[in-house]
Amino acid sequence: MTVRKVLCVEDSAADMVNLEKIVAAANIFMLKATTGAEAVAKAKAEHPDLILMDINMPGMDGFAATREIKKDPSTKDIPVVFVTSKNQKADRVWAQMQGGSGFISKPYTAEQITEQLRAF
Repeated sequence: MTVRKVLCVEDSAADMVNLEKIVAAANIFMLKATTGAEAVAKAKAEHPDLILMDINMPGMDGFAATREIKKDPSTKDIPVVFVTSKNQKADRVWAQMQGGSGFISKPYTAEQITEQLRAF
């Protein structure tokens, strides 16, 4: 599968701008969400090819949003890559248990994000 549309879920404006630059450089269309609930709604409405998901967000966090996305038949097959400042082994294991397909720790490099965009 070629990633043509990615949903970036990030509540930090600075991180969102950084992700936008990386995704644009890869010639991929980017959708934005700043909360977990918005991410779930956009995933259902837009059916992106990949979701880059922050974990720490107000309200519904990235783990809860991923669980919602993975339990819906229309969105369950969308890969979710966590992009987060959480970097403990337990966070990585929990992310995988929620249905995550990948995990990138902040601070990340453009190459790490680009690798994930090409991996799916």
